[in-house]
Amino acid sequence: MTIELIDTHAHLDDEQFQTDLPGVIERAVAAGVGRVITIATTGPSSAANIALAAAHRELRATVGIQPNNVSQAAPTDWDDIVRLADAPGVVGIGETGLDRYWDYSPFPQQEDYFARHLELARKKGFAVVIHCRDAEADVVRMLRADFDKHGPIKAVMHSFTGEQATADACLSMGLYISFAGMVTYKNAQNLRDVARTIPLDRLLIETDSPYLAPVPMRGKRNEPAYVVHTAACLAKVKGATLDEVANATTSNANKLFAVLPSTKHG
Repeated sequence: MTIELIDTHAHLDDEQFQTDLPGVIERAVAAGVGRVITIATTGPSSAANIALAAAHRELRATVGIQPNNVSQAAPTDWDDIVRLADAPGVVGIGETGLDRYWDYSPFPQQEDYFARHLELARKKGFAVVIHCRDAEADVVRMLRADFDKHGPIKAVMHSFTGEQATADACLSMGLYISFAGMVTYKNAQNLRDVARTIPLDRLLIETDSPYLAPVPMRGKRNEPAYVVHTAACLAKVKGATLDEVANATTSNANKLFAVLPSTKHG
């Protein structure tokens, strides 16, 4: 059986991939991962990921400034994000969002940049990649205000680790929910319980490479090929086949990001 998967969130511009990125991509393709979206966290990383997408046909890119990085952003970085959103290979805006776990950026500044990303995504017709850590109520509050004003937005809650109520609120506003390697961990039964409730047509998978590799690769540098383990875990959780989860998540990723589902399509 040949499966087709899309890793919707990896950081392939990370220095951990500097020496062997071609091999990383080859292993991903061999594992059935035909597309990888490499995610920006700063102005410079936005440009770097666009360059990677230009150099590797399997990659697509986002542009954005991660909430923990907004306080370090240069005055011109946001203008660069707006400009780079029009570059070839860009399929999304982010990652953006809110984070109360780390104390790297003042929260009002995070909120300002989150609102900017939401507005830019609507203007460009792109999906928003949302980061949320210890800030579920705040993220839902801002999304609800945006939803009440403008209606549904194309967006994904990336690497979801939140509560059922947060997932339900996001689904009610039309968002997708993406799971990374943490859903495979032994102590993550609560997260698997939430995953069980996510409709197949709103489910995405990711690695968040190079971080948080799934079981049985836990402790190693994560890479896109390993997303198959997360897909297999979700299939078991949902009482579905791996093929069903692969087909659904690939279709969902293509709808959300307009990213072709496999290398054989060009």
